[in-house]
Amino acid sequence: MAITFDSPLTAVLGAAKPAQRKKFEDGLGLRTVGDLLRHFPRRYLETGSLTRVSDLRIGQLLCVVGEIAGSTTHRYADRRTGRPAYRVEATLRTGGPSLTMTFFAKTAHMAEWHASRVAVGNRGVFLGKAGRFRDQWQLTNPQLSIFGMTDEGDEDSAVQEVLEFGALYPIYPLTKGLQTWDVARAVKFAREVVGEVPEVLPAPVREEYDVAGIADAYEWVHRPEDREQVARAHHRFRFEEALVTQLVLGRRRRAVREQGATVRDGGDGAVLAAFDERMPFELTAGQASVGKEIDHDLAQPHPMNRLLQGEVGSGKTLVALRAMLRVVDSGGQAALLAPTEVLAQQHYRSIVTMLGELAEGGTIFGSGAGTRVELLTGSMNKSQRTGPLSRIASGEAGIVIGTHALLQDNVFFADLGLVVVDEQHRFGVEQRAALTDKAASPPHLLVMTATPIPRTVAMTVFGDLETSTLTELPAGRAPIQTNLVPLAEQPAWLARVWERVREEVGKGHQVYVVCPRISGDEAEAGQVDVVDLPDDDAGEGEEVRPRPPAAAVEDVVQRLSSGALEGLRIGRLHGRLPADEKDATMRAFAAGDIDVLVSTTVIEVGVDVANATAMVILDSDRFGVSQLHQLRGRVGRGGLPGLCLLVTHADAESPARERLDAVAATTDGFALSRVDLEMRREGDVLGASQAGRRSSLVNLRVLRDEDTILAAREAAEGLLDVDTDLGQAPGLAAAVRDLELSQQAEFVDKS
Repeated sequence: MAITFDSPLTAVLGAAKPAQRKKFEDGLGLRTVGDLLRHFPRRYLETGSLTRVSDLRIGQLLCVVGEIAGSTTHRYADRRTGRPAYRVEATLRTGGPSLTMTFFAKTAHMAEWHASRVAVGNRGVFLGKAGRFRDQWQLTNPQLSIFGMTDEGDEDSAVQEVLEFGALYPIYPLTKGLQTWDVARAVKFAREVVGEVPEVLPAPVREEYDVAGIADAYEWVHRPEDREQVARAHHRFRFEEALVTQLVLGRRRRAVREQGATVRDGGDGAVLAAFDERMPFELTAGQASVGKEIDHDLAQPHPMNRLLQGEVGSGKTLVALRAMLRVVDSGGQAALLAPTEVLAQQHYRSIVTMLGELAEGGTIFGSGAGTRVELLTGSMNKSQRTGPLSRIASGEAGIVIGTHALLQDNVFFADLGLVVVDEQHRFGVEQRAALTDKAASPPHLLVMTATPIPRTVAMTVFGDLETSTLTELPAGRAPIQTNLVPLAEQPAWLARVWERVREEVGKGHQVYVVCPRISGDEAEAGQVDVVDLPDDDAGEGEEVRPRPPAAAVEDVVQRLSSGALEGLRIGRLHGRLPADEKDATMRAFAAGDIDVLVSTTVIEVGVDVANATAMVILDSDRFGVSQLHQLRGRVGRGGLPGLCLLVTHADAESPARERLDAVAATTDGFALSRVDLEMRREGDVLGASQAGRRSSLVNLRVLRDEDTILAAREAAEGLLDVDTDLGQAPGLAAAVRDLELSQQAEFVDKS
């Protein structure tokens, strides 16, 4: 029987032992021949430089086949930190002089990993520069691809097998127990025996967008003759993935447009006109421009799906309120979904204050024009919720503000026309969908953020979210200075942090102290640092390193009250407190009755205390880029310069420190969102996940491949304009159908 892409992997593994087959299947997740052929090399060694070691020159680039003749591990104290560190030294036997190689590690786990790669008897390809140290030849900055311990032939045959791959020798992603040699041999055999490679892209598309054919792409990615072939192959696979994804999104968009949405053209505009008349200031040029974009979207017979991004305090809420009033004028209702009760209550108070008597519409206190504004939160008891639920269901309430409580099954709307999601990075796709599903017809959607999460940036690149941006500097905002406090290198600096807090309070100002946890006995999510191992060839994994317990609000309040900040008025705020106590605490802080507020991230968004000038974020490495940017936006809001101190135990070379350095380097939320995307990946673009560690994209990277994605969108729209069923491209239609039926695509229409 012919071997195809759908054949089981065992069809090409042949005599491989069961344990090795298990590593392919379970370790690498490869089940079929197609999976194996789509397991691309991550880089290549240039076999043209493969040399016999004879007359060495210092600085000469070497690419040699050799065998590990000796290996030892040394433990020593790091002079910088005083912590234990490790050095693995190995001797490489070649056809000429032996070479020494050195690998450094911060932990015993990583040292063991290095030692396992250079175990005595292991053979492989080694790449590096020749050097001299203590009268010995060295291979500096070595890269290696281990064949494993083998007695198959001599060095000449090993060299010959490497050379048979052509000018570039592929280095594959691996799992423990597999070497790149094992994968390369399996791929080579699969390419020889597999039947015709199925072509997905129609010839006209390949020609118009200069995309290689599928057979050439597989040949070039696994056995290239030069770097140009590698680039052409990668472009082919990235374009194909982008096109299939764009076709799924495009078909969904068209299906939603066909469902239609109620036009919200503003009716007679009475409430919005009355609101604009009573505003004590003019809209900024940006607010007016974005308002027109939203007005245009609301007047269309299909749903708006728009992202409103703007720096903290740039007036996003005002723009959203005017959109909500336009929907009310159109006879519909608008819901504002806030991530925390503190923010929901603040939104309710500020919107009611801005509307004034217009918020009494339908009551004896109203002036005629206006609407009812309702608040719905999880802490409200049954009797407190009865009235709001009734007025929401009857349509008496035109604007509804709430937390996750709005998502409950017993919340019914008379005519939900607009959903506004504030700080949308705090909500999952399914949560937003639970609210939009309460509308009789698809509602318009407006999501707001100061720093888009990676998934949101990805969706804007893919064209699934229209974007509006408020670029003006927020009025009355002062610059915020952000400094890193690296306790791993400078533990004594913590005392200076608390001195700095006292100085701010001494000036009559107030300070936030932010903690990742509420109490010391709280279950902590992720008590270890996850550190990527080096991007090497012999294996992949993670090093797990214990770290100190995260700072907790209750513990920090107790410690500061009897220690560094004794005598200051210290308050606490977190999600476990009763709603009335949280509200009272925030009111006290706003009134200046609390000097230092120790809090969790409940103050991340919406909290506006003009006299708060400094913030200390403890264990700041446990927060994401967006969170850190949102948190520091709480200070410097009253025209006074702001200070944010990022306290961390993270090591200088850790990914966490790279993230913190980025936050300290800029206050541009849009720039940070792209940094976040580069570091965390784009998340599950087609699914419900937003965490960033999992991605539905295989070959694509949103920032790197933005031009490819945009070209694929153009191609997808052209194909769909001709035939949404893709009848003229059966291979492409099958790929689109497979993705649409997958679990990942279940949430495309909810994003």
